[in-house]
Amino acid sequence: MQITTELFTWYSENKRELPWRNTREPYHIWLSEIMLQQTRIEQGLPYYYRFTEKYPTVFDLANAPIDEVLKLWQGLGYYSRARNLHETAKFVTEKLNGVFPKSYVELKKLKGIGDYTAAAIASFCYNEPVAVVDGNVYRVLSRLFDLDTPINSSAGIKEFKLLAQEILNKKDPATHNQALMEFGAIQCKPQNPYCLLCPLSSKCLALRNNTVKERPIKLKKSKIKHRYFNYLVFNHQDKKTLLEQRTGKGIWNGLYQFPLVESNDHFSEKELIASEDFKKILGEREFEITLFRDEPKIHKLSHQHLHTRFWIVETKLDLDKSIFINEVEKYPVPVLIENFLNEYLSEAYN
Repeated sequence: MQITTELFTWYSENKRELPWRNTREPYHIWLSEIMLQQTRIEQGLPYYYRFTEKYPTVFDLANAPIDEVLKLWQGLGYYSRARNLHETAKFVTEKLNGVFPKSYVELKKLKGIGDYTAAAIASFCYNEPVAVVDGNVYRVLSRLFDLDTPINSSAGIKEFKLLAQEILNKKDPATHNQALMEFGAIQCKPQNPYCLLCPLSSKCLALRNNTVKERPIKLKKSKIKHRYFNYLVFNHQDKKTLLEQRTGKGIWNGLYQFPLVESNDHFSEKELIASEDFKKILGEREFEITLFRDEPKIHKLSHQHLHTRFWIVETKLDLDKSIFINEVEKYPVPVLIENFLNEYLSEAYN
């Protein structure tokens, strides 16, 4: 199926003006693609502007402290993207003299750059004829060809990649890839696509077979895991508190948080105080404890729901490695802690 003429015409008339579409500089394309993974353009655009202003070149990003990078990324989620971004920037500057690889195959060797991002950089920057397949492309192709192969299955990933490559305009792959993704985002939307005004309607098999609403097919998501977080917000008499840095391979690695006691279910005050983790954190300190809000905050991640409570712990004894509580905002923290802090400080100190 050839769709180039209709697709390119539609794109020239409907494309959004976005800063990374006005450059072939690999650094800026790479930055935008990493930021927009599982992120809406409206959410990612302000971050793109902030990053390119703070770090106009890959050398600037590579030389920045990781805490600074994480702080600038704060609120965008999926923080492993920011850590990989920083590591790759250092690799490109130290090992490649600041020059990004010029092929899809070599780009895929960089940390945090998978099939999609490598294809985007290779085609947008170097016009390499390799198809870019994102969620929008999956949806358009599944409807055009009325395919019922689940797009999140191994077979589906392979089938759609081959199909996208087959219909790719080899003479102008950059425009083709941009146009197909934009078409899925604006015209062939997940809900209520503009089928009556679609330039590809005569070629759309799903429209012909009345299966547009059923496409694309996805396998059911894995079961949501529920976790219960009890943050201990120390409030020393001189307005000092404690922070710790998350480590390991779990969520929010490298970000800062208040001391945490995780439980298997909602803790009462007595259960919290009796827990071994609580005793390890408090030691022999005398304290008074109150719950900030009765209802827990439920923070939803892709495969986890975090049921979060903030416990205010008043103590007169000195805290090791403490900081003033109004300095917490200088550290990269999960957005749920940022939101709590804004609420808590406005009530406690205003």
